[in-house]
Amino acid sequence: MMRRFAVFLAALLTSASVAAQTFPSRPVKLVVGFAPGGSGDFLTRLIAEEMSKDFGIAVITENRAGAAGTLAAAAVAKAPADGYTVLNAAPLAINDALYKTLPYDSDKELTPVTNVADGPHIIAVDNALPVKNLKELIAYAKERPGKLFMADAGSGSSTHLAGVQFMSVAGVRFTTVHYKGGGPAVQSLIAGDTQVMFATMPSIIGFIRSGRVRALAITAPGASPAIPGIPGAAEVGLPGYESNSSFGLYVPAGTPAPVVKRLYDAAVKALSKPEVKEKIASQGYASAPSASPQAFQAKLRAEAPIWERVVRESGARVD
Repeated sequence: MMRRFAVFLAALLTSASVAAQTFPSRPVKLVVGFAPGGSGDFLTRLIAEEMSKDFGIAVITENRAGAAGTLAAAAVAKAPADGYTVLNAAPLAINDALYKTLPYDSDKELTPVTNVADGPHIIAVDNALPVKNLKELIAYAKERPGKLFMADAGSGSSTHLAGVQFMSVAGVRFTTVHYKGGGPAVQSLIAGDTQVMFATMPSIIGFIRSGRVRALAITAPGASPAIPGIPGAAEVGLPGYESNSSFGLYVPAGTPAPVVKRLYDAAVKALSKPEVKEKIASQGYASAPSASPQAFQAKLRAEAPIWERVVRESGARVD
């Protein structure tokens, strides 16, 4: 009996080793839970392009928008555990806290690979709104509770939670409008259908520079060198407010460790290139690969109670 088990175990180890040596032998799919035009889409396409160069095999971006990324996470969680389906997502603990039920178990069905990038949001308003700075926005909103419409990239998205946190700290109330990604949300702001947004930089910076929307501050205490000319929230009258966006890679649980390592190495190699760091910085983010898949998992576990508290205190909940 023991001999048979030893033979079986040896066969499994050999199979995993061979899989890692030949991986990838066909295109890899990198899934993101938001529509084209937002930060998640930008980062996904950038890292997919760079990993393709390393693999010598195509890495294809798939936008599976909806439900703040849960549709994409569910699709990857249920995919074969072979490394050919990868998720780029915001911290999964956000949706774990936000949704009463999910079609997947993030702890049991998804394995962290590496963090990708971190960055603040930009507080932007419709040009027609008669406010020129953050103090004026807060005063204007307090006089009109619920009258201003806030666009976000989906319920539970980082742009949603950044806005909810802002309402709590500033003592104002917006009416929230959820979109399937940062791109559509920004378009609503430009069109005047919504009046305020806590946007990721890639989705909105071009429209700020062209004068189509107005930036008031970033969701960090101080200004960021990656977003020159836009002050931090604390610098312009809202101390105690900070909200960042981050993305990371995940694969289905059970993916062979050597395959996870191959994906990790390719991602870190890409994120360490000066030209890639520059592209990420130009969008208001910082390249931030993890020291190892295990280090990324430890980071996520440490942050999970924080996200749970943020969601609970915000009152945001999806049944």
